[in-house]
Amino acid sequence: MQLIEAFRLALQALWGNKLRSILTLLGVIIGVGSVIMVVTLTNGAKEFVTSKINRYGASVLTISKMPQTFITLEEYLEYQKRKDVTFDDYRAVLSECRSCKVVGAQRGTVGKVVRGTNSTTDSNIRGCTWTMLTISNLNIELGRSLTASEDEHSAHVAVVGADIVDNVLGPGDPLGKEIRVDGSPYTVIGVVERQGKMLGNSLDNFVVIPLTTFLHTYGSHQSLSIYVDAGGGAEVMEVVGDELRVIMRSRRHLAPGATDTFSIDSSSTFQNLLGKILNSFGAVVASIAAISLVVGGIVIMNIMLVSVTERTREIGVRKALGARRHDILMQFLIESATISMVGGAIGVLSGIVLAKVITLAIAFPSAIEYWSIVLSLFVSIGVGLFFGIYPAYKASQLDPIAALRAEL
Repeated sequence: MQLIEAFRLALQALWGNKLRSILTLLGVIIGVGSVIMVVTLTNGAKEFVTSKINRYGASVLTISKMPQTFITLEEYLEYQKRKDVTFDDYRAVLSECRSCKVVGAQRGTVGKVVRGTNSTTDSNIRGCTWTMLTISNLNIELGRSLTASEDEHSAHVAVVGADIVDNVLGPGDPLGKEIRVDGSPYTVIGVVERQGKMLGNSLDNFVVIPLTTFLHTYGSHQSLSIYVDAGGGAEVMEVVGDELRVIMRSRRHLAPGATDTFSIDSSSTFQNLLGKILNSFGAVVASIAAISLVVGGIVIMNIMLVSVTERTREIGVRKALGARRHDILMQFLIESATISMVGGAIGVLSGIVLAKVITLAIAFPSAIEYWSIVLSLFVSIGVGLFFGIYPAYKASQLDPIAALRAEL
């Protein structure tokens, strides 16, 4: 039998029994759709981490009270007992670190931004040294950044995100306008280019003020983070990291062999952990999808057995007209593979659509991986072939005389 003819018969069988076909394909659709959706979302999240969350660059080290990543509540409680990283620690790193290319510090809070009748109550207020916008790779779209003099003299100036311009400053040139941040006045000197959203939350709802101004306004009773650009690869970062550790241990008078009471992380720490989490999540979903595919394959096998029974006379006629066992075997194998391939194609489309719906709903990033589409289609065809072997073999073994008598 010709391949095209077998494929046509398979599609006719699907179209002739629509409800049965939908129920037959459901397992394959769910399995393939789950894999495509997870791969699309996982790949999008990884790309987003690389481009957005990991914005400080590969050569940046962070000194903080707590590590960027921890898993258990016990770890969190233990880290909370550590001493705060202070402004004096930043000054020490700035003056003593010979290998550091750029040093900055930052602390943040959530506050209210007001101008006239316009206001926000959930804006991210960041106290930054004048070097932090460069370290953070935040590009100024309009105006200018903070200066060393403004940082040193606790000037009441601010660099704002696009949301502050849209929701608070209103139309017209934002530069030179005055805003009140938690009651204190600041003059807008710059606007950062739009960053977009992450998980439905805007990355542009922030105000950057000099760190010294921030500490005078909000107090210095909380820990800040120190950022150091090593300006080189892994070897340079290791040297800088060792120098930073010596400086911090010396300031805290830690004895040789004592555990560090601070954390030094690279900007890739969070990215690596998130990658492991996403891979683990993908493995779990892939396992569930595999179960769905097995269930779908069993359903396909049962439906093909029913089809063999329903078409016993047809098989007898074909054999009487000269069809060989090999022809009958290939016919039913192709039909089984076609059914699962159609389910796989619908699953691929469903997975991509669901991923894009999630992206539109909560701004979770997604990126289509074409290898996953090809692999899913091959797997779905493989499921059809594997679970179609027994029904096809049973059909090929029918005696033509008995088959012709079956419906008499």
